[in-house]
Amino acid sequence: MSFSASGLLFASLLYLVLLFGIAWITERDMLPRHWVRHPLVYTLSLGVYAGIWAVYAAVGLAAESGYGFLAYYLGISGAFLLAPVLLNPIMRIGRAYQLTSLADLFAYRYRSQWAGTLVTLCSGGAILSLLSMQIQAVTTSASILAPDTSPHLISVMFSLIVVLFAMLFGARRHQDAGNHPGLVLAIAFDSLVKLVALLVIGGVVLFGVFDGMSGLETWLASSKATSIATMSLSIDDGSWRALMLMSFAGALVLPHMYHMTFSENPSPKALAKASWGLPLYLLLLAIPVPLILWGGQELGVTTGPNFYALGVAQALESPALTLLMYIAGLSAASGLMIVSTLALAGMVLNHVVLPLKTPKDQGDIYRWLQWVKRMLIAAIIMLALLFHETLGKNLDLSILGAISLAGTLQLLPGALGVIYWPEGNRRGLIAGLITGLVIWLVTLVLPFSHTANLLGWLNAPMIPDYSNWHIFTFVSLTANVSVFTLISVLSTSTSEETSAAQACSMGALSRPQRRELLANSSGDFVRQLAEPLGFDAGKREIERALEQLKLPNVEYRPYQLRRLRDQVEINLSGLLGPSVARDMVKRHLGFKPLARGGTAQDIRYVERALGDYQNRLTGLAGELDNLRRHYRQTLQNLPIPACSVGDDGEILMWNQAIEELTGITADDVVGARLMALPDHWHHLLDDFNSGEDLHRYKHRLDLKGRPHWLNLHKAALSGRITRMEVALSWWKTKPKPGY
Repeated sequence: MSFSASGLLFASLLYLVLLFGIAWITERDMLPRHWVRHPLVYTLSLGVYAGIWAVYAAVGLAAESGYGFLAYYLGISGAFLLAPVLLNPIMRIGRAYQLTSLADLFAYRYRSQWAGTLVTLCSGGAILSLLSMQIQAVTTSASILAPDTSPHLISVMFSLIVVLFAMLFGARRHQDAGNHPGLVLAIAFDSLVKLVALLVIGGVVLFGVFDGMSGLETWLASSKATSIATMSLSIDDGSWRALMLMSFAGALVLPHMYHMTFSENPSPKALAKASWGLPLYLLLLAIPVPLILWGGQELGVTTGPNFYALGVAQALESPALTLLMYIAGLSAASGLMIVSTLALAGMVLNHVVLPLKTPKDQGDIYRWLQWVKRMLIAAIIMLALLFHETLGKNLDLSILGAISLAGTLQLLPGALGVIYWPEGNRRGLIAGLITGLVIWLVTLVLPFSHTANLLGWLNAPMIPDYSNWHIFTFVSLTANVSVFTLISVLSTSTSEETSAAQACSMGALSRPQRRELLANSSGDFVRQLAEPLGFDAGKREIERALEQLKLPNVEYRPYQLRRLRDQVEINLSGLLGPSVARDMVKRHLGFKPLARGGTAQDIRYVERALGDYQNRLTGLAGELDNLRRHYRQTLQNLPIPACSVGDDGEILMWNQAIEELTGITADDVVGARLMALPDHWHHLLDDFNSGEDLHRYKHRLDLKGRPHWLNLHKAALSGRITRMEVALSWWKTKPKPGY
């Protein structure tokens, strides 16, 4: 049974147009919002992980290593079952600082542009093999159905179609627009098509070829005992262990999985449901695999185990089933390629292009970023096509997948270090990653590419082949971890790395410093940010940050300006990457030079963070926090008016008694400077604060037509006058005639 090339092309385009239609109507809010954001949709979208492996390569691996094919599903299932301690912390960090890729996460945590760039290059080099795997599967399956068609033409046409649809799917909106519900729903539909197709052919084989479970049992017990041997699993075979480890790491380090798991996550509840929903989905994908293998053996299919799904459908002479399996393979391949290239294009843009060329001379920075991303999408897929034509088409699907997963596995130590090892630093990360990648390149990529065999001088059993690739996978990872650990222990982390590690580590709170900004208002922010971004883009980013923080359009309070600066950096991180954003904010929204060798901690910021963190503090930390709250409340309820003032005149505390005396609430002045007070209070407190006297007695101040006499006292904190408590005792009298 064969199909025409034009018929297959029409069916392929029709299916991809359907995917685009789903994304299009979703982006225009034509579907109910609760449908689009349903946890089931998010869970199904994570099925992009399986790719072509689920439809074709899993059967080939089952024929080669028996039940070892399950390792591909069990590893990532374990990662999602450990979501509370593995995935949730990454999602928390990514949401807080708008880190849209693993490269962003590494650049933020290790405070290094080189770390982000190296992660990008590692992901790009490794993912080419995975993309080549998708191209080869579609090309081979189309060649099986249309034997007279040139495989080269098929691969080129498929790649061009994917380029077009990847641009339409993911580069249609500005990068600051958040997640892409249309893409999520389209990929979820992709996953549903894969699942339905595999369950259908599994059912057809079970009941159409073996006449049900009893017939299958009879066949397995028959003289064809070789089929049973193919589905055994040797405990001594290390390949399944390596595959399980790589699959486990894939939840964090594969670009498309990071993008779908974290960047497109609608809510923490969705990830909680996906932690058991995705393993269930993968189990359903795995169930038909042995049936397809046994069905292919029984029917004598000649396509090779990788493509038994197509061969069985052809042997049963069912055009509808054959076309369904082809569409399932096309769906799996196109979905993975679209999401992978979108994620990788964003990484290359943020960590390769923008560090070399910041778009300060562009009239519309958002449109410029959009078109650069589109060009990167095309370039990545064309590189994958070149890899396929030169190397990939000569390799088996399973070895292409293994090469890709072994490469991205090198990112696992650094990813775990983000949340579990604050002592890890960028020197150790970069040294370990380079070590692991060099071993991966020399022992796996070059030998399997047939372009070089640098290990030819070794004994034959040690030369990488299809049976011992897992040995070199473990060797490269071990070397990576060892160098990462050793260099990190022997070298010292910078203060920026320490601060970022505290922000990322589970159970840690950052301790920001209170410094005086060069800018005095949000308008100054606009003018300063206009230099790197242009006036319109700078104004838009400041207005967006003000809206997110629920601040007025014109803000001048120092504390709120520091919050605004942090929010602008976070937003620019999502747009330009954390390294570029950090450098831009540091250069153009800077602080005044330090006075007297240091700054005080931002007490209000710390107290706000502790308030958000209260329920997570236990043991001694919880008791100390309760003590802090007790003394804070005591000061607030003190019958003597009191306030706390920083060395730059910023009001840090304003208790209830001084509210009653002045008629000014704490919410109006805390975080502002003394000059923001009404003139009589400003002159009184500012003059006393800046003077040498620690006490001032019987100072007269007329309030509401009545004279008040105030005693003022101040005390310097922290051993130097960087923060001052000012207390006032006061009384008032009625005016007397002749007084």
